[in-house]
Amino acid sequence: MKHIKLFSILVTVSMLIAACAPVATPAPTQATTMAEPAATEAPATIVDIAVNDGRFTTLVAALQAAGLVETLQGAGPFTVFAPTDEAFAKLPAGTVEDLLKPENKDKLVQILTYHVLSGKVMAADAAQLTSAETVAMLPLTIKSDTGKVMINDATVVLADVTASNGVIHVIDTVLLPPSDIVDTAVADGRFTTLVAALQAAELVDTLKGTGPFTVFAPTDDAFAKLAPGTVETLLLPENKDQLVSILTYHVVAGSVMAADVVKLTSADTLNTQSVTIKVEDGKVYINDAQVIITDILTSNGVIHVIDQVILPPQ
Repeated sequence: MKHIKLFSILVTVSMLIAACAPVATPAPTQATTMAEPAATEAPATIVDIAVNDGRFTTLVAALQAAGLVETLQGAGPFTVFAPTDEAFAKLPAGTVEDLLKPENKDKLVQILTYHVLSGKVMAADAAQLTSAETVAMLPLTIKSDTGKVMINDATVVLADVTASNGVIHVIDTVLLPPSDIVDTAVADGRFTTLVAALQAAELVDTLKGTGPFTVFAPTDDAFAKLAPGTVETLLLPENKDQLVSILTYHVVAGSVMAADVVKLTSADTLNTQSVTIKVEDGKVYINDAQVIITDILTSNGVIHVIDQVILPPQ
C-alpha cells in the first residue's frame, strides 16, 4: 500500500510540474512574399518595331535612304501602312534598287510618305473611312469588304501593331502615289478618245492643275455609242467651243467621292449647268449614264467612270 501511495504522489507532482511549465512557442513560419512585377519596357517606336520584326528590311532600308528614320522615331503620332519585304518584291525588277539611289530621293520620299497618315488611326476607325489624306498630301482610298480592309489595292494583313508614337498596319502591296487626272486617264488605256478630246479642247493643262476636280469619265466604248461621225466632227477646230462645253459638263469642282455622290440629287458642273444624280437598284446614274467604276483617286481629284457620254441640255 505504501508503494501505491508513493506512486500516486509522484504522478500528482509530475502533473503539477507539467501544468506550471511555460507553453512552447510554435516555430515562426516564413511569410510568403509577392514577386516584384517584371519591369515593363517602354513601347518601341515605329522604326524600332520595323527593324526588330524582320519582315520589313526593304522598308527600313528605304526609310534610311530617304532620311525619314528620325521623322518616324519622333513624337508623332503616325499611322503607317507598312509593306512587307514580299510586298516590295512584287514591284517590277530593279524598281527598289533605282528608288534607293541618291538621285531618286525625292521620289522615294513621296512614295514612303504616301504610306503615312498624321495621327493614330486604329483599324476600327480606318474601316469607317472612304479616303484619307497622307503626309505626302495625296489621298488614298479605304474600303472594307467581307472582313478585309483595302488601302487602294493593298490588303491590310495585320492591323493595330501599336508603337510608342503611333500604329502600324501591315499591307501586302506597296502604295504608289497617284498621277493627275490626265496622266491617270492616259495610263489607263480605256480613255483614248477622252484624252484626244481634252487635247483638242485645250483642257489638258486645266485638268493637270491643282483642282481638285471630280471627273465623270466616259470610256472609249461610251464615245462609240454616239452617232457615227460625232466624235470626228467634235474634234474639228471649228467645233472647239461645243467640245469644251461637252467636256466641262463632265467635271465638277472639288473631290467628291462615291459615298458623297450618292447623297446628292444634282451637281453643278464647270459648264455651269447641272447634272442629275440618282440611285436606282443600287446603281448610280449621272443623267442617263451609269457609273461603272468609282473612286479612282488622282493627285488632283477623283475619277468616276461612266458608260455614256453626257450631253449638256440645249
